[in-house]
Amino acid sequence: MQTTKLARLALEDGTVFHGRAFGGSLREVDGVGLEGAGEVVFNTAMCGYQEALTDLSYTGQILTMTATEMGNYGVAAEDIESARPCVAGFVVRELSQVASNQRSVSTLSDWLEEAGVPAIHGIDTRALVRRLRLGGAMRGIISSVPLAAASDLELVARARAIPSMAGANLAAQVSPRCSGRFEEALGEWAPRGGLFVETKPTPSGRAPGARFQVVAIDCGAKRNIYRHLVERNCDVHFLPHTATAAEIRALKPDGLFISNGPGDPSVVETVIRTLRDVAGEIPTFGICLGHQLLALALGATTWKLKFGHRGANQPVRNLLTGRVEITSQNHGFCVDEKSLRAAGGEPTHIHLNDGTLAGFRHTAKPIFSVQYHPEASPGPHDSAYLFDVFIEMMTSRRPVGAIEMERAQAALAAI
Repeated sequence: MQTTKLARLALEDGTVFHGRAFGGSLREVDGVGLEGAGEVVFNTAMCGYQEALTDLSYTGQILTMTATEMGNYGVAAEDIESARPCVAGFVVRELSQVASNQRSVSTLSDWLEEAGVPAIHGIDTRALVRRLRLGGAMRGIISSVPLAAASDLELVARARAIPSMAGANLAAQVSPRCSGRFEEALGEWAPRGGLFVETKPTPSGRAPGARFQVVAIDCGAKRNIYRHLVERNCDVHFLPHTATAAEIRALKPDGLFISNGPGDPSVVETVIRTLRDVAGEIPTFGICLGHQLLALALGATTWKLKFGHRGANQPVRNLLTGRVEITSQNHGFCVDEKSLRAAGGEPTHIHLNDGTLAGFRHTAKPIFSVQYHPEASPGPHDSAYLFDVFIEMMTSRRPVGAIEMERAQAALAAI
């Protein structure tokens, strides 16, 4: 039903948007409305709100969707990337009053209310996104506290008191507390064709049916990443961000994977130290935060983007093959290309919107990574070949080359 309870979104630059509450904003604590605080960012995807809301990389952020209407297909239990919604708040132009989907088990508002995630709709999201593009991502607060209890100026002051995303080690907050195994494959969503999905590769020198042993340093991984690895005949052993090189070596892995996650990569020192010790000794693949951590471990530097790359329509050029991929992305930090080259890295992918680094390989060690999400669901599958490249690298134990990239990308395109 249409909500009439009022809510506000206050930004650190003094802007205040007035709208209507939904989700966790409908709750009250001691008779007072709920508040959620974080860095306000925007995502340009047309769908996939459920996957975005459960992407742990959004921890500490208030997510704004640029598409006009959200909630029209409800919530399906199969479409989550982590245990629960993890954003600090959610902002949409229009909340659908209909959840039309045979797989839906809940409405978007009820789901967010159960999770305690504050949300607001009925504001001009075009004006909000324009402000974020011009001024950059800003700290903000969603509040359903009545105006009589907290003025607009008070909310702005609270927004300005929120800690900056720069210097925030949020990966330590979302990383699992203990190790485990992930065993779920893609199932009916698996692509048919490609290099390895059909043939189920076997590690060299082992009996038929043997599986690749992959250790994943989990800094807030999306489940669909692990599903892609399992689909390609990998046993995935995930470890917390505190894992040491000795713990990784003890598992005798064929490959090492570094996951996505939230926050400033430069302060995730435990992972950086471990990677300095072990990366390259084992064939290594990183995605998003994992890409940044690998670069930092090699000696490169990172910097904070003005408003980040978040959406399912981001163009990237593969410099090794010349092909353009439409990718799904979610990050606010970037690797400095000059420092990466000085550290022995070679750019493999470039973001075509702004020319920033989107992927690299090491010229002498079996290490490669990308800034974006090849496992995107929903989203483009142009980059799923990268999982096949990882399999090939584990098989050969050599640095990934242009031939492997070209072969895997061509096979995916032929599906």
